Amino acid sequence: MLGLALRTLRFRKVGFLASFVALFFGAVIVAACGGLMETGIRAASPPQRFAAAPVVVTGDQTYDGEVLPERARIPSSLVQRIAALPGVARALPDMSFPATALDGDRAAAGGDGLTGYGWSSARITGAPLAEGAAPSRADETALDARLAGRLGLRTGDRLRLVVAGATESVRVSGVVRSTAGTGTAVYFTDTEAARLLGAGGRIDAVAVFPEPGTGAEELKRAVAPALKDTGARAVTGDDRGTAEFPQVLDGATRLVSMSAVFGGIAVMVVVFVVGSTLAVLVQQRMREMALLRAVGSLPGQIRRMVVAETLLVGVLATALALVPGRAAGRLLLERFADGGVVAPEVAYRAGWIPLVAAAGAALLAAVAAAFIASRRAALVRPATALAEAALQRHWLSVPRLVCALLCFVGAVALAVVTATVMHGSVASSTAGPSAMLWASGIALVCPGLTRVLTAVLRPPLRLLSGLAGRLASDSVRARRVRTAGAVTPVMLATGLATALVYLQVTQDEAARDAASPVNRADAVMSSSTGGFSPDLLDRVAALPGVRGVSAYVPGGAFVVEPASRGGTVAREDQGEDPDSTELAVRGVTARGIGSTLDVTAVRGSFARLRGDTIALPASLADEAGQGVGDTVAVVLGDGARVTVKVVASYESDAGAGTAFLPADLVLRHSTTGLVPQLLVSADEGVSAGRLRESLRTLGHTHPGLRVAGPAEAHVAAEDTSTGAWINYLLAATIIGYAVISLVNTLVVAAAERRGEFALQRLVGATTGQVLLMMTVEALMVGVMGTVLGSVVAAATLAPFGLALDGSWIPGGPLWIYLAIVGSVGTLTVAATLLPVRFALRAGPAGAPAAP
Repeated sequence: MLGLALRTLRFRKVGFLASFVALFFGAVIVAACGGLMETGIRAASPPQRFAAAPVVVTGDQTYDGEVLPERARIPSSLVQRIAALPGVARALPDMSFPATALDGDRAAAGGDGLTGYGWSSARITGAPLAEGAAPSRADETALDARLAGRLGLRTGDRLRLVVAGATESVRVSGVVRSTAGTGTAVYFTDTEAARLLGAGGRIDAVAVFPEPGTGAEELKRAVAPALKDTGARAVTGDDRGTAEFPQVLDGATRLVSMSAVFGGIAVMVVVFVVGSTLAVLVQQRMREMALLRAVGSLPGQIRRMVVAETLLVGVLATALALVPGRAAGRLLLERFADGGVVAPEVAYRAGWIPLVAAAGAALLAAVAAAFIASRRAALVRPATALAEAALQRHWLSVPRLVCALLCFVGAVALAVVTATVMHGSVASSTAGPSAMLWASGIALVCPGLTRVLTAVLRPPLRLLSGLAGRLASDSVRARRVRTAGAVTPVMLATGLATALVYLQVTQDEAARDAASPVNRADAVMSSSTGGFSPDLLDRVAALPGVRGVSAYVPGGAFVVEPASRGGTVAREDQGEDPDSTELAVRGVTARGIGSTLDVTAVRGSFARLRGDTIALPASLADEAGQGVGDTVAVVLGDGARVTVKVVASYESDAGAGTAFLPADLVLRHSTTGLVPQLLVSADEGVSAGRLRESLRTLGHTHPGLRVAGPAEAHVAAEDTSTGAWINYLLAATIIGYAVISLVNTLVVAAAERRGEFALQRLVGATTGQVLLMMTVEALMVGVMGTVLGSVVAAATLAPFGLALDGSWIPGGPLWIYLAIVGSVGTLTVAATLLPVRFALRAGPAGAPAAP
């Protein structure tokens, strides 16, 4: 059977080339997703500044399996406690905070995005001073050599910095030799760094160095008892990198979920693409297979021959795809890092497991597609196969019907879950897979749907396009099963493109509407230096013409049932927690919220939002049974648990799924302690323009100040750009692969009909008439594919819209849909006419005979 398959491939190079292309690109995508998944699972980030420290003590950056949005810090008292342990040579604290170097009232060239450290952090790296001395006073700093070179500074020069929302003037006491991870380092004394950090006696990490002869694991075991009930943990190896770059964990979580979803979709698309291509190839060979059956070949032999042919092509395609697949995964990771999706410190880790899994998945998909495509050819009677060699009429079978029903039942179930159970953007996790189920079900019954759509389109086409329209509609009606093979990839490309793109567009639009409640704010203040000191709020409130001002601090938290003790969440306590609800939180100022934010309490009052209090969405409060006056335990962004009192509940589209907390409470548990935005409303009789001009006068004391109106600024909207970037890129990858399927199928189908075109020309048809007929056919295929693809998209987007904002209509402009339809339609016509035009270049007598 293998020898027969090899000989068959020699005589059908073009057809099997189409299968090779489909399998090759499919394996590349699956291998890339597998590499990204392993990278996310490993979450490897080789340490840079901590490379010399065998053990690092840091806070637990997760809660209830989720990554905390803020840095979880640890008590500074741990430094002395760890330093006194046997086997420890020294323990050094590490603390970091953002800083910006100034040139006048603006950030200096190369002076933004700096990081301030205590001098102990320089000792951790082991880098020596290149010149000068370590800082010894509060107004002194030492700079990394690369940073000093960029800023053009030497020892003794003065430097103005924005740190902790305030301007500091310091003298450069020394320059430190550069090491990995220190290119933006500004070093202060440990005492001054602790003041600037403002974390209330908490630090980022402790670097632990052993006595001679003590190994890393032995040192880690020695340190463990000192960490009990502190929320800290000791790490070694690459885990030290996550202590240095905690944002790595969040990006790794995204990589795992994203690669799993899109890898699964890619495998399903491979089955579609290869299946549609093989179906056309098998149909072209019905006469050949009928003759094999007539001379004694068994159905199993026919099926094994088709599967063997596909396996030969698949093995070659997947073998060649593994190296490009690994490179594609690395390239995607680099693009994700450039787009802010993952931290640039995430190391790409793709071993043999994802490559073998990708090859196995691609080959399994190919075998499944070959098995499905060859089923009828193997089982049909030889006489029937000869009759259907030219025109296949029978397509429906019991297994096909059962599979279609299962797909539709699954799609309906996911649609119901999406619309009724899921809420907010999380609904996309069920809406995306439902698109594939709808597409799968429609593809399985596509020949029947094609027959119906052909009957609908025939009258207007015959009326509008004359003889060419009649010939095209008669051809499509007679060849409806083969036409369905061309309609399926059009449906797939249109449906997936529309569903995936509008899922993200709708989510973006809903997020902007939900997280930008600025209807009552006349001005939004922000800073290019990272944020403001909370003290600025009182100064703004005292300006003439200001009616009200509120801090606006976005963050995340977990609402835990029931309320429990305050303090820091210890790792061992997390397993004891009952179910927790993750939700977005906004830190606001009680005295200013009424005049700046469009949220209205239905119970209680936002004016009481002071101290340890919270305002919950009414839906969440009712679901949890928490009324005004009750207490609830909340785990804030840094893992600290506080018990807060519910003082208000509200219903508002602007704040759906968001809890409001006092700004000072959120700031105490944030990484920077800075206010990212201030919302300001104008007093009666004061225009918004006049208010904004008044606010801009603060720029001379607050470098980097930006003042915008509500039309130009979104108030701390959910950062959906990261998720959008992922979804658009991977959607483009999957859609591009579907387009390959479209071109493959149409080219192979057109090449099959060279004998038919020759016969038409022999009876008097001109080249132009044949091309016109095929243009009408291509338009019919495009219209039918677009209609079915639109059904897939509508069935996906309607439940998602209901879950997101209660609307059946997806968000986003209509031109996106029109662009998708236009692009797919153009590709359909081009992929049909180009091979037809090539086939017509040969004379009628030189073309192969029509079947």
